[in-house]
Amino acid sequence: MENNNNNNIIMHSHHCVEMEVHHVVPPPHKSTFQKLKARLKETFFPDDPLRQFKGQPLKTKFVLGAQYFFPILQWGPNYTFQLFKSDLIAGLTIASLAIPQGISYAKLANLPPIVGLYSSFVPPLVYAVLGSSRDLAVGPVSIASLVLGSMLRQEVSPTTDPLLFLQLAFTSTFFAGLFQASLGILRLGFIIDFLSKAILIGFMAGAAIIVSLQQLKSLLGITHFTKQMGLVPWSWQTILMGICFLILLLLARHISIRKPKLFWVSAGAPLVSVIISTILVFAIKGQNHGISVIGKLQEGINPPSWNMLRFHGSHLGLVIKTGIITGILSLTEGIAVGRTFAALRNYKVDGNKEMMAIGCMNVVGSFTSCYVTTGAFSRSAVNNNAGAKSAVSNVVMSVTVMVTLLFLMPLFQYTPNVVLGAIIVTAVIGLIDIPAALLIWRIDKFDFIVMLTAFFGVIFISVQQGLALAVGLSTFKILLQITRPKTVMLGKIPGTDIYRNLHQYKEAVRVPGFLILSIEAPINFANITYLNERTLRWIEDEEDNKKEHSSLQFVILEMSAVSAIDTSGISLFRDLKATLEKKGIELVLVNPLAEVIEKLKRVDEANDFIPTQNLFLTVGEAVASLSIAMKNQSTIPEGAHTIVPHY
Repeated sequence: MENNNNNNIIMHSHHCVEMEVHHVVPPPHKSTFQKLKARLKETFFPDDPLRQFKGQPLKTKFVLGAQYFFPILQWGPNYTFQLFKSDLIAGLTIASLAIPQGISYAKLANLPPIVGLYSSFVPPLVYAVLGSSRDLAVGPVSIASLVLGSMLRQEVSPTTDPLLFLQLAFTSTFFAGLFQASLGILRLGFIIDFLSKAILIGFMAGAAIIVSLQQLKSLLGITHFTKQMGLVPWSWQTILMGICFLILLLLARHISIRKPKLFWVSAGAPLVSVIISTILVFAIKGQNHGISVIGKLQEGINPPSWNMLRFHGSHLGLVIKTGIITGILSLTEGIAVGRTFAALRNYKVDGNKEMMAIGCMNVVGSFTSCYVTTGAFSRSAVNNNAGAKSAVSNVVMSVTVMVTLLFLMPLFQYTPNVVLGAIIVTAVIGLIDIPAALLIWRIDKFDFIVMLTAFFGVIFISVQQGLALAVGLSTFKILLQITRPKTVMLGKIPGTDIYRNLHQYKEAVRVPGFLILSIEAPINFANITYLNERTLRWIEDEEDNKKEHSSLQFVILEMSAVSAIDTSGISLFRDLKATLEKKGIELVLVNPLAEVIEKLKRVDEANDFIPTQNLFLTVGEAVASLSIAMKNQSTIPEGAHTIVPHY
């Protein structure tokens, strides 16, 4: 019988058994530069943004490049009056929500209320030019406002030194935008992925509790919530007004949730509340009866603020830290919201473009008296439900805010702070996602612990430290997965050539003489000690049970999930092979992937480290081939010959 490259032939006496065993081959040779280029491309350009330029004439490349950086050039030429009518309605609708929310969120950040309106004017115009989402409604958001205000307040008091506090807020916004745009330009968006869904759910719920408790000062007159509780002698009119408008806003929110077609009820409720309460306070002269009001607001559009940015002094570290944290949070929220609505409406949002757009928006905002802005879920949901077709709805909202800034500022003079508190509480209640928390509990208990860490950390420690604890715990989980990879014992599914986890598939049976293990992670310096000890423990367990099973002759490592290996990982196989040889056991590798087999071949030029006959493509082929060899070895009489298999 002829022996060829595809067959493993073992002859016993007058019988010849032939079976096909496939080669394990290394990948085609690539130079170090080619490998580095491929790795960098997969790391930073997984979406291959340059593919659209291939084979195009120079003029087309220029147009495509302009459209990439300015998406408005892509959809703008095809924009119609019919689309504008839809965007006009959507823009006016979100403006009715953005105006009261802008004022409220600015107060949440301990900034002058007018800054909230400034932040609802300029940033949406910038986003309309640079952003790729049709549904994202841009403006101040509760989480970024809370974090900005609480972090800056640690060193500077907004009441005793309001000018310095405002300067630090604008400077923090500049660094937030610079950080966000840098992530997009350098294509480092994967950094924000360290804020897992569990962290965000816990963090936002905790922040919502903190914000709501802070607003109790406006609603009920409670002060010093964390240290001591006490009621100040506020008027019963304030408490009654706060409770009534809070009930009204919550009722409007409930109606819109139950009947999404009535989205305009919750969208218009804040502005209606502001109008009614302002008229009421003006009519009864409420400011003379203990009802706190906003007071006179400055008329006119955004004044320049680049001369207020502080890049020196003792607070520089604070503003950089505040900018990075608020930048990450607002970026995570904006991109998540944009992708959510893009999936609903079947179009694509480029995450790196969004980072550059939101970053540039905040940098420009810091020059024009704005603080950190992004796309809010509640406002974007209203924008989507109102029928927005493009980013023009942001332009309409911005123009509406501009008209308000120019002509309607005196109307807000008598707006009571208690209503702004009710608006904030209503908005942040939606951040508490109990169904999502229960789902995390059912899916992954460790993620649930991470979520609780973020939740309680924000409430009982601080916003940034609670977030840092949760991120640290998530990182610890990743390190555990790297340093303690799963190794499972495989058994054969009867009647098939399929091998699966013995604990998962009860019908799977062990193969006598074989210990078949699956390594389910890359092998590197961080986990070789564990893998070596764990494998030896499997072997010891097998040897302890040798009375029940035949003596162990082969250890098969199934390596389909080992996507990478380093120098230390190679030494694992050397040490393991040496240990097994002393016990009279052979080491066999199954389906080592491209990078693994390439490195193994590189250190095994003499073919004595992992011999070719100990490499197989599937566990089934390995067991079948080695079983024949075992059988022949035990039955061949003295003087008979065995044809040694080769490939």
